[in-house]
Amino acid sequence: MATKLFITDDHYMIVEGIRSLLQYEKGMEWLGHAMNADSCFAFLKQQQPDVILMDINLPDKSGIDLCKEVKTMYPAIHILGLSSFNQQSYIQKMMKNGASGYVLKNATREELTEAIETVMQGREFLSLEAAATIKRNEDSKIPLITRREKEVLALISEGLTNNEISEKLFISSTTVNTHRTNLLAKFEVKNTATLIRLAAQYQFI
Repeated sequence: MATKLFITDDHYMIVEGIRSLLQYEKGMEWLGHAMNADSCFAFLKQQQPDVILMDINLPDKSGIDLCKEVKTMYPAIHILGLSSFNQQSYIQKMMKNGASGYVLKNATREELTEAIETVMQGREFLSLEAAATIKRNEDSKIPLITRREKEVLALISEGLTNNEISEKLFISSTTVNTHRTNLLAKFEVKNTATLIRLAAQYQFI
């Protein structure tokens, strides 16, 4: 059975561009489009698509809010956020409000097709750029540590005491303690066990 598609976007050229990419795609049926939230709801009262490609910036309502409302009223519909904005806050808010995925308006036919097929299988889809944005922001949480701090961290993970570390590295026990305190602060943790777990997660040890 064909996947029924609908798009909500107030830019006619975007609507036409995506329609031309997908209307002859095998296994997909183009139901139409809405230029704003009100038109989208009016359409949904008549029939429901399987997938809505939804712009996050609409003239009468935020697509992020519209996504939540549509998912509340029609939970079976899969929503793909559609945007020119590749910002983490937009991506996360859209996904939090029930979207199954997020694609950028410069997506290729292959990427759009993959996105639709993925969400129809009940999985989430992020375009390459959106996924890279999320990963980049996750990576930014990784603390920057010095070479000496890394050496101290490795020895802490082996269970050595401050005195044992000081003997191995030929530094004073007070200096070791300073490095330990700095590491706890940089990783934003309160104890050694959590420090070691995070250090392993970030592949420092």
